[in-house]
Amino acid sequence: MENIQHRNINVNGINMHVAEIGEGPVVLFVHGFPELWYTWRHQMLFIASKGYRAIAPDLRGFGDTEAPPSPTSYTAFHIVGDLVCLLDSLGLDKVYLVGHDWGAIISWYLCLFRPDRIKALVNLSVVYNPRNPSVKPVDYMRHVYGDDFYICRFQEIGWEEEFAKVDTKKLLASFYFKRIPNPPLLSKDFAKMFNPPPYTIPSWYTQEDLDYCASKYRSTGFKGPFNYYRCFDLNWELCAAWTGSKIMVPVKFVVGDIDATYNFPTIKEYINRGGFKESVPYLEEVVVMEGVGHFINQEKPIEINNHIYDFITKF
Repeated sequence: MENIQHRNINVNGINMHVAEIGEGPVVLFVHGFPELWYTWRHQMLFIASKGYRAIAPDLRGFGDTEAPPSPTSYTAFHIVGDLVCLLDSLGLDKVYLVGHDWGAIISWYLCLFRPDRIKALVNLSVVYNPRNPSVKPVDYMRHVYGDDFYICRFQEIGWEEEFAKVDTKKLLASFYFKRIPNPPLLSKDFAKMFNPPPYTIPSWYTQEDLDYCASKYRSTGFKGPFNYYRCFDLNWELCAAWTGSKIMVPVKFVVGDIDATYNFPTIKEYINRGGFKESVPYLEEVVVMEGVGHFINQEKPIEINNHIYDFITKF
């Protein structure tokens, strides 16, 4: 870990923290929520050892990257713009791309908007959901899951203060170590109701890992990350011109079978009955890992390292 270099780069009007290691063809890693560049530590060290240059930024609003105050500064255009500007600042034309959770969503958008910058994509946990012109995403989620669904809750301005009322370390542990594939539900009185049992750190994580992530979230809060969720409907409006567009880069998709995202209604059918392949014509492989949860790249680092390496060496 001490060999990972850190620097700040001005991109798209914000100051972005970037971690990197290695020399060679570039693999860009895009993290999710509630994560940081740190989620990719295992992959970065492995990929660098194989002759690649691993780059993992903190996305805007996360960790040591600047957090613009306006919720509307977190659209797909802003986040993809940050990443394209990062590539430009580093003099990089095309890169391999790896995403997880929100990072997977952003990676789909990056491939949709700028396929010319991507050699191949390995995406984890979140499938590509093509734009449905007949219904806004949050309306659909509220209809299916109700007001307590976490994405619906995060629409409420001030919800970050609710998270701030509880212990950050226990809060992150309740996300990271969850082994139940049900959709996350948050009551209106979240802080009052938040009383998780004492957590046990699993073998694939350490106290040092938890301390690092908690220190960053304790320092920055959750407003920036929540603004990604608050842009779901705005992204839907802004991306009307891409209705019906497909992902036209080579893709490998990996998910755990007890990941809540894999167990959302219709997702398995979408994957197994050809809808996913139709939307992503160059989808070469779907891997469903048994007994694996949402934070797949940390829970099964060796397997994910190999999945990434085996795929990108084809291109």
